[in-house]
Amino acid sequence: MEHGQETMTIVDENGEEHVCEVILTFDSKEYERSYVLYHILDGEEVDDDEDVEIHASAFIPTEEGEEGGELLEIESDEEWDMIEEVLNTFLEEEGD
Repeated sequence: MEHGQETMTIVDENGEEHVCEVILTFDSKEYERSYVLYHILDGEEVDDDEDVEIHASAFIPTEEGEEGGELLEIESDEEWDMIEEVLNTFLEEEGD
């Protein structure tokens, strides 16, 4: 798992760009996919104690050394359950 102050830009279904803070990236051997958890910044400052809406997507990374990648929708409730478990574990560790 990786986390930090990394950002990425996504394009929504309306073609609008949004700057997002990457919260966490991880790989799942069970689903053979990589995942990214993020929240949309769009120029807004976020306080540490403020609740934010966290989004999750599977992703296909680009070649090593290249920026970008393709975001994919989460396909099943089982995947969502696994992502939620990973996020909860991450948040517990961050709280310690």
